[in-house]
Amino acid sequence: MENVLKKIINKKKERIKIYKKEHPENKLFEDIKNINNFIDFKDKIKRRNSERKISIIAEIKKASPSAGEIIKNFNPLNIAKIYFENGASFLSVLTEEYFFLGKLDYIKNIKSNYKIPILCKDFFIDTYQVALAKSFGADCILIILSAVDKVLAKDLCQAANDLNISTLIEVHSEKEAEIALSFKDSLIGINNRNLKTLEVSLNTSVKLSKILNSHQNPLICESGIHSTKNIKFIIDNAGIYNFLIGESLLKSQDIGSKLKQFTQISL
Repeated sequence: MENVLKKIINKKKERIKIYKKEHPENKLFEDIKNINNFIDFKDKIKRRNSERKISIIAEIKKASPSAGEIIKNFNPLNIAKIYFENGASFLSVLTEEYFFLGKLDYIKNIKSNYKIPILCKDFFIDTYQVALAKSFGADCILIILSAVDKVLAKDLCQAANDLNISTLIEVHSEKEAEIALSFKDSLIGINNRNLKTLEVSLNTSVKLSKILNSHQNPLICESGIHSTKNIKFIIDNAGIYNFLIGESLLKSQDIGSKLKQFTQISL
């Protein structure tokens, strides 16, 4: 299979050039000064994690390379409302434009209506994007180690730290997990989906959690969660209480009921 990640990154480079013309960096910093609805994503997940509470980061996306178009009549604000009312602790909003059909405006619109921490889920390859995401109201950004080298990852983290925005370092392999340990101030997400092949295995979280168990901040299990059985498997075998869930919610006939199954698990 052709490397999907590489195709996404190449398209993202093109899109960043357009953003830089539409949103000059000096204007972004002015916009950021006017934001008054920032929420500390990392602090909230740390508090919940310390109490062994299950946290669901419910994802909003129209499409993905693995699933194609997920929702035809896509209304991110309506989905956010359902998530908010049915126990989601956090939201993840896809903003990548070509492969996930996302928009940064989704974050701004949701944040204007609901007080909930939002992860901007995109492919961050330029420090400019950090200010861009913050200017639209993001509380946390995703840094995919498969997409950047360690130097760029550090630069992205520094840019985020300067703007008081949380960072989620995403790993897929043992090598990436070992690198992620050096990002002591970040959250770490284990993606059970291999971004190069799109194959999914929950055992990835189990295996990598053993490497990451010394990390001082919470770990997040990403991808492949379809049932309460999956969640209990991860808690029992990886000791992770935080889950980023998208497709199994979005494809459900009753999103709210499906989410409640996850948020109301008795441990």
